[in-house]
Amino acid sequence: MEDPAALTNMLVWVITLVIFLSVFLPQMFKIMREYERGVIFRLGKFQSTKGPGLIILIPFIDKIERVDLRVLTINVERQEVITKDNVTVNVDAITFFRVVDAEKAVIQVERYIAATSMLAQTTLRSVLGQFELDELLSDRDKINKQIQDIIDRQTDPWGIKVVSVEVKDVILPETMKRAMARQAESERDRRAKVINAQGEFEAATKLVQAGEMIEKTPTALQLRYLQTMVEIGSDNSTFTFLPIPLDFMDAFRPKKEKK
Repeated sequence: MEDPAALTNMLVWVITLVIFLSVFLPQMFKIMREYERGVIFRLGKFQSTKGPGLIILIPFIDKIERVDLRVLTINVERQEVITKDNVTVNVDAITFFRVVDAEKAVIQVERYIAATSMLAQTTLRSVLGQFELDELLSDRDKINKQIQDIIDRQTDPWGIKVVSVEVKDVILPETMKRAMARQAESERDRRAKVINAQGEFEAATKLVQAGEMIEKTPTALQLRYLQTMVEIGSDNSTFTFLPIPLDFMDAFRPKKEKK
């Protein structure tokens, strides 16, 4: 029979080994995914940036901060903005960004996602306040690019690249919607009147040209007269037309006395 004391010692060693492995192994080995990087601090001082793959650390001495390098999305909450022409609108947007330098994102700013979100909100209000309402509704791409450039320039020291900014929705007050509808209706009426006047002008111009042509060539009027008879006769088969020369009535007109 085996010595009970030896069995007890062996059991103690097994338990100690299990505790050691369960405590130290998670501290010694870390696995970084392809889209992750680990920022390592040794006794509080920046050591290096590692990953992806297996990373070996010194237990209780090295600390690691995980950073996701994928494109992240921030939904900028609805902001009340006063445009350049003093119109109050509610605007929300979406910001797409990603970390390009994990070291700066951890060291240079606290909670880089929250910081970028707050910066996007303030930039959205300040930029939209420089545009009039018509520009806000029509030049959406220009405004998006300007907001993106401003945010990207300010987040560059944090190791963050702003991919794009999209103004999602512009909500107008009901009174402004009615005013814009009246404006659009008036604009349509104005265009209709201009088009009608332009048509009348072109028609009058063509009539003047036709009169000048007939004056120069009298037979053109006779040909037009015959063509009109043919057109009417084709639509109304019950009528019979007898062409009469245009100068037929000249014989019944009183002749001017010669002086």
